[in-house]
Amino acid sequence: MQIWIGLGNPGAKYAMHRHNVGFMAVDAIAGVHGFEPPKKAFSGWAQQGRIGTQRVLLLKPATYMNDSGRAARAAMDFFKLEPGAVTAFHDELDLAPFKVKVKTGGGTAGHNGLRSLDAHIGPEFRRVRIGIGHPGHKDKVTGHVLGNYAKAETDQLSDLLGAIAAEAEWLAKDDEARFMSDVALRMRDPE
Repeated sequence: MQIWIGLGNPGAKYAMHRHNVGFMAVDAIAGVHGFEPPKKAFSGWAQQGRIGTQRVLLLKPATYMNDSGRAARAAMDFFKLEPGAVTAFHDELDLAPFKVKVKTGGGTAGHNGLRSLDAHIGPEFRRVRIGIGHPGHKDKVTGHVLGNYAKAETDQLSDLLGAIAAEAEWLAKDDEARFMSDVALRMRDPE
């Protein structure tokens, strides 16, 4: 079993925030891979399914970003898993918009969801960093992160979420390089 946790804030008013792109990613994965409907569990909404041969629990914490780690810890304890079984999908200021990078471990870069995960499960979980770009000045960061995607960005956002979902099997197989490469190829492909 792997736990893939989308980081975001619950509620309709946050749905299109850049900070909620982690929620959007797990929703796209659930849809493409035919996961069961979400159920309330682990202080959030959980969906089980398979990606390729791997069993995956998709988790969207209902605790708000700042306490996301509690949901991850509850799911890990239930399935008796280590942090290496956890993948967090989250927004990343230090990546260009619609770029995706994967890494295991590292710091939190001021991201409250990552900070909470780090506090509850330690730093050795995999991160799927989804670029939202930096607004250029630190005073503009909060408004940018907690702002909605612009109408002009929705096609690219939809393409990116589709690419992440379509290539998720590589993540499930722990082939991060192939996942990143194939997502990037799909984003360049004018189909």
